[in-house]
Amino acid sequence: MPDFIYKGKVYYNPVQFVMEMIGGTWKAPILWRLRNEVKRYGELRKDIPHISDKMLTTQLRQLEADGLISRKVYAVVPPKTEYALTMKGKRLMVIIEQIREYGLELIEEEKKNNEIK
Repeated sequence: MPDFIYKGKVYYNPVQFVMEMIGGTWKAPILWRLRNEVKRYGELRKDIPHISDKMLTTQLRQLEADGLISRKVYAVVPPKTEYALTMKGKRLMVIIEQIREYGLELIEEEKKNNEIK
């Protein structure tokens, strides 16, 4: 596949393109938490305890900008915002599930080799 530009960035292959969308420490865990249900910000914050508020907000904005999640704001007091996977995000869950299964297998192998305690 030839090089291409998306949102001002040059990509050299489709794997790089997808990894840019889901790479990093927090994006996959956020997507994973949204796989079965709509969640509010506070629920995500509670489900992913080691992420900072700033990082969660940043990652949610990036996932939304890439079309993987949707954000719905309700005009109520106190404010209510819900996050959900888009169809694009739901298609990605098949791959994330495979990565999860592969990770579980690797963890078991490393436990047998005493690399993981």
